[in-house]
Amino acid sequence: MENKKFTLDLGSKKIEVENKNIAEQTNGNIMVSCGDTLVLSTCVMGREREDMGFFPLMVDYEEKYYAAGKIKGARYIKREGRPSDEAICNARIIDRTIRPLFDEGLSSEIQVVATVFSWDGKNDPDVLGILSSSIALAISDIPWNGPVGVIRVGKVDGSFVVNPTYEEREKSQFDIVFTGIIENGNLLINMIEGGLNEAKEEEVEKALDFAREYLEKMIDFQKNIAKEIGKAKKEISLPQKDEILEKEMREFLGERFREALFQNDKKKRSEEVEKIKKELVSFVNEKYKEDSKEKYIGKFIEKETDLLIHEGAVKFKKRVDGRKINEVREIKCEVGLLPRTHGSALFSRGQTKGLSILTLGAPGDQQLIEGMEIAGKKRFMHHYNFPPFSVGETKPMRGPGRREIGHGMLAEKAIFPLIPAFEDFPYTIRIVSEMLSSNGSTSMASISSSCLALMDAGVPIKRPAAGIAIGLMQQDASNYEVLTDIQGPEDHHGDMDFKIAGTKEGITAIQLDVKVKGITGQILKEALLRAKDARLQILEKMEKTIPAPREQLSPFAPRILTLEINPEKIREVIGPGGKVINEIVEKTGASIDIQQTGLVFITSEDSSLAEKALSMIKDIVREVEVGEVFEGKVERILDFGAFVNLLPNQDGLIHISKLASRRVDKVEDVVSVGDTVSVKVISIDNQGRINLALIENKDKKGKEK
Repeated sequence: MENKKFTLDLGSKKIEVENKNIAEQTNGNIMVSCGDTLVLSTCVMGREREDMGFFPLMVDYEEKYYAAGKIKGARYIKREGRPSDEAICNARIIDRTIRPLFDEGLSSEIQVVATVFSWDGKNDPDVLGILSSSIALAISDIPWNGPVGVIRVGKVDGSFVVNPTYEEREKSQFDIVFTGIIENGNLLINMIEGGLNEAKEEEVEKALDFAREYLEKMIDFQKNIAKEIGKAKKEISLPQKDEILEKEMREFLGERFREALFQNDKKKRSEEVEKIKKELVSFVNEKYKEDSKEKYIGKFIEKETDLLIHEGAVKFKKRVDGRKINEVREIKCEVGLLPRTHGSALFSRGQTKGLSILTLGAPGDQQLIEGMEIAGKKRFMHHYNFPPFSVGETKPMRGPGRREIGHGMLAEKAIFPLIPAFEDFPYTIRIVSEMLSSNGSTSMASISSSCLALMDAGVPIKRPAAGIAIGLMQQDASNYEVLTDIQGPEDHHGDMDFKIAGTKEGITAIQLDVKVKGITGQILKEALLRAKDARLQILEKMEKTIPAPREQLSPFAPRILTLEINPEKIREVIGPGGKVINEIVEKTGASIDIQQTGLVFITSEDSSLAEKALSMIKDIVREVEVGEVFEGKVERILDFGAFVNLLPNQDGLIHISKLASRRVDKVEDVVSVGDTVSVKVISIDNQGRINLALIENKDKKGKEK
């Protein structure tokens, strides 16, 4: 294939697409760059897999240290290992964007891999990863209903910015990625991922209006590329419908299946639905003894459930648990559950229950981050766990999967703008959210439970945040219902999972997933308003439980004392090979962190030991002044005087003439090594040498000194 280049101007940015076909054994591959950031995306369609119960799509986002000109890793291992949390979230974003656009009947394994080959430190490769994956699929022979446009929107100094650089994003009021497709001449949004600093709902709508032109331009650009270099799509052989069997099964189910499906109790609903499924299998097997129809039954039940839930919401305004379309499930909050933790809270929304536990640590407990894009420290962490018992299942527990990492990062993004500045609260903060029971929207529950735990611990957050998931049941573009606070079946069988988190002041995080091709701007607007109403209801319940952060930290939380010293004195506090600071730590058990600015943090669970460590450091860095009196030990004796230790690493000289008011022939006649004596500082020369005078007392012979 001839090598071709395509160029697209987006604001001040230039996107370049090149089909070098260097991964020639793939179904599709493309290289996309912006500046010197370059991503190669490939797509491969493998063997057909039937009856998996899900579409076998795998998406990987590969960060390579060489792309940034770095050699990273442990001393003995330099190969890239487990992907970073950021890389996992980027892979999930690509997956959420492209997955809804595959045909329902496709059952072949498909793998999309976006590999970052070059990174310039200015342009984020995540947006290029989505774009290149879209183009690779669009030009391949894999059946796919793209392409998708993708734009990151920031707002700097009151103006919207398209695909802002890292520097611009630091100044931005929010950071939102929109993806969308063109359907019947209209733009539909099919994925949103954003972190915001308490932005109003109207700002999100304005950001989308700004992005619309660029999304449409990018989609047209990709269509032209696919038209010029794209392959013919493979045909999918869809399974033939057995209309007679479907009619017989529907008649057998009658109204029993609807009645079993539409009831509040999740466990009872599951049991009755499963019972009816087994009866249906027995009925079909009995009637069609010679021809197995079992694999057909499962798909039929899934489609029938989907149909009934949609019909219930759109036609009858009825939900599976009997709630109103805009009704939030019962909210319960409890704080201080765990006696020895620094903060804890249980948040319940219906049968979804999340327990968040907070731990405070020293500044030195910060997480060290080492990745292709990011190298630094992280002082606020949120980790999310979803054990199998939360949904009444059994399966091996082998650490967090992509879903757990993604949900944990979303909650972290929602809470981060509310965390106090390091200067005001120099603790490292870690929250772990344990999902104890799940019936939909656990990630949003973890935001509420985490904020309650923060307040229970006495962390002075700006204000609490809460999250809600908004769903959609859509029969066509104009016939739909937006659902508030979706639960399990509405999430699984619904058309949208729109997670929106924020405070009373505005939105802090937003995430949209769809199962249809996309949603209109009108649905987006309705969902934002529904989420705001629900969020305020939840926040009211939370504030009744604990209206503000506690005034005092938990008695089991460490205390941090702060001291600012002259940066030139840092080496004295540390000592040769760390000798001095290690002695302080050994004597007090305190954790000591020193910044280059001279700011010292002393952390200890015992406040008296922290005070002791503080006093020892103050003695080291203290500057002696003329006229001060000290009790010190005689360290050395020379012919002309005695050296007395005043403070750690600070000695002064008592000249022989200052040992007594009378003439002294030998220093040893007055003092000996190891004596504790009272001295007064009489002068400090321009080289910092301290001169002392012995305060009069009795010498060894009983005479006045």
